[in-house]
Amino acid sequence: MYQTATHKKSKLKLVSIFLAKIIGALFVFSFLLVIFFRFVPVPYTPLMFIKSAASVFGEKFVGIKHDWVPIEQISKSMQRAVIKAEDHKFYEHNGFDFEAIEKAIQYNKTHKKKIGASTISQQTAKNVFLWPSRSWIRKGLEAYFTVLIELLWPKERILEVYLNVIELGHGVYGVEAAAQSFFKKSASKLNVNQASLMAAVLPNPVKFKVDKPSAYVLKRQRKIMGTRLEVARPEEVEKSSATEFFDIKFDQDDEAAKDDIPRSNKETNPSETAPENAASVETFPL
Repeated sequence: MYQTATHKKSKLKLVSIFLAKIIGALFVFSFLLVIFFRFVPVPYTPLMFIKSAASVFGEKFVGIKHDWVPIEQISKSMQRAVIKAEDHKFYEHNGFDFEAIEKAIQYNKTHKKKIGASTISQQTAKNVFLWPSRSWIRKGLEAYFTVLIELLWPKERILEVYLNVIELGHGVYGVEAAAQSFFKKSASKLNVNQASLMAAVLPNPVKFKVDKPSAYVLKRQRKIMGTRLEVARPEEVEKSSATEFFDIKFDQDDEAAKDDIPRSNKETNPSETAPENAASVETFPL
């Protein structure tokens, strides 16, 4: 009896050591992976492969359009637009916007369709290192990788990776591929109107269309353009008021359900989707 109990303890100890080694190896691997992508362009993400593979069994195969460009080749208008639409405290927080999280909690208590408050850092961590899911395990790993990239990458690198991997349409990933697909130009040439339109579809880039924007998407575009998008540097966007940011971030679901209809049955030219005062907006220094 004594030998059996000792044998069980020995087995448990071996299993514990084995699991500890696996966890340690995974930690080291994740650490090295984050350091690796600090310097090397991200060629593909799990989301790209998963969606493309899933489309094989659907009505139409969806390929992967993705072209990496350094942040110097992405227009300042595009950089400012995503910060204003997705994370106005990007240069201020350390990966998590607790004010936005609290707002999301309150919003979700009174709305049927739930909404998140992920920062650009969190979205980057999820897109690059993890799979699409709403599980608590995935969310915990997202927080872990968010802390890692905030510690090991400068803010400019986080923004650069984010802009190169975000989904902006069926099979379209990154602002360069989107700019070429929708506007026939490089990301460096995107103007305020086009950048704001691309940022406007980010809540759901499959449902909302850059090339066929609904009235709701156009309204979001106008909010993102606003009067503060002309600031000299992307990091100054954080000075925009919290009210402005939350008005953009939390207007999504109820209005979208009622107003998610393209302007016409004809294919819309996205370069013509600016409001009437677009000419004056485009004169802002870029």
